[in-house]
Amino acid sequence: MTLLPIRGVRHLRRFQQIAQILVRHGFGELVDLLGATPVFPLARVLRRRPSLGPPQRLRIALEELGPTFVKLGQVLSTRPDLLPPAYIAELARLQDAVPPAPWELVRAQIEAELGAPIDDVFATLDPEPLAAASLAQVHAATLPDGAEVVVKVQRPDIEATINVDLDILADAARLLQERTPLGELYDLPGIVEEFAATLRAELDFYREGHNADRFRANFADEPYLYIPKVYWEYTTRRVLVMERIRGIKIDDIAALDAAGYDRYRIGLHAARMIIKEVLEDGFFHADPHPGNFFVMPGEVIGAMDFGMVGYLSRRTRTDLVRLYVAAIQLDEEAVVDQLVRMGVVGGAVDRMGLQHDIGRLLRKYAGLPLKAIRARDVMEEAMPIAFRHHLRLPPELWLLGKTLAMMEGVGLKLVPDFDMFAVSRPYVQRFMREMASPRAWMPSLIRGVGDWAQLLDMLPRTGMQLLTRAERGELEVSLRHQELGRALVYLDRLANRLALSILLAALIVGLALLVPAFHLAERGGLITALVILGFALASLLGLGLVISILRSGRR
Repeated sequence: MTLLPIRGVRHLRRFQQIAQILVRHGFGELVDLLGATPVFPLARVLRRRPSLGPPQRLRIALEELGPTFVKLGQVLSTRPDLLPPAYIAELARLQDAVPPAPWELVRAQIEAELGAPIDDVFATLDPEPLAAASLAQVHAATLPDGAEVVVKVQRPDIEATINVDLDILADAARLLQERTPLGELYDLPGIVEEFAATLRAELDFYREGHNADRFRANFADEPYLYIPKVYWEYTTRRVLVMERIRGIKIDDIAALDAAGYDRYRIGLHAARMIIKEVLEDGFFHADPHPGNFFVMPGEVIGAMDFGMVGYLSRRTRTDLVRLYVAAIQLDEEAVVDQLVRMGVVGGAVDRMGLQHDIGRLLRKYAGLPLKAIRARDVMEEAMPIAFRHHLRLPPELWLLGKTLAMMEGVGLKLVPDFDMFAVSRPYVQRFMREMASPRAWMPSLIRGVGDWAQLLDMLPRTGMQLLTRAERGELEVSLRHQELGRALVYLDRLANRLALSILLAALIVGLALLVPAFHLAERGGLITALVILGFALASLLGLGLVISILRSGRR
């Protein structure tokens, strides 16, 4: 087993920490797959049989491994196509709360980013953070004009740590792609590359500020949602200064009742917010936990933390509505057809088995009123189906599912009989009317007409050229099979081994015949030495052949 190629000596110590933590929590087999055991021979000694189950041990190991792996676990918790449901449920519990960084380092980070002492920029800045997470922490402050703001500061040196971890993850994904059956089902390096892009984007506070501006523009005509202002003159890649909003946490039911707020209106506003984001804007807040939403006077919802967002193209939204309609009609065949059109179903899938599982899920909800159907329950029952049939839904759709389930949970806490489907029905109907309107399908029709016109224009000339080449015998047709090259390599190896085996057998038999023919047992000399040497070479070649066969069988 070759050693994992660490990118530079500076990564070796970090990889050693990762390997030791994995082994300590019972994942020594993974360390073996990465070829790290020769470097860490104590790994086998450190192994023990933990009392917790694998999902719990994985969550604890990721929390111990640090911010990069916590974020990775949170992303994996939205990917039931990659992990079994038990792991998904456990990874959803990952905590992103850590002790705050020392104030002296935070102060130096702010001053380095803003290029001035803190006292010259802010009237006040509280050293005690309002919140601290793995990537950043938030401090309360006031500007010279008296405006109350929050200052989000990236943790010092966190970017360098994350870059090292991402390099190691990229190497590990490449080796797992080559050495495990997962490589035949998933593009593991692609998954890590996408995760790396998402995490690095979350470290860019310019991007988060622009996300906030985009939400504010999208909801400019909606008085029920308030997006705080970004102070761009004080914002950099590592420091974000935003207006501070005050209110009651959206899930603090006792405080909302004490303030006299109408919980039904709050739930209605929250539902309208997420439905508008999904169906109208294609741009949604992807971290809607209750700590990011406050209720302000007038049942206005104030939102914050725009680092994690999701994007849905017009085509994806159209596909989702069609899937929704097929599910409402309890048509499992139409659901499978739509999944195929969306590219979710792979070519090797058991279509009848998938259709059977989806039909069983749909029949469970047949006859129930829509208000009795919960998005969280449907998601939890769909996860095993996705994992069993290796459905490859785009990551943004799993993220959307998790977002909808979280918002539904908030709505149910506010109003126990809250009906998300009733709120969404007018939006869905309006979207379907737009799908059928000429304005929606006319651009694609025009593009199609242009493509057909170009094809008809080229067809006579191209057709004559093909016919002429066919008459002259110059037309060649080549077929390429994706797996044919690999099969030929295997056949070549098999033929070489067979030929080597025959030659070895012939050599051994020939040498054995020479012994009685020349009475070599009774005489010495050069011939005897050559025969002995031939037996030794044949033995070595035979041993090499046996080792090669055993290794290929193990692979």
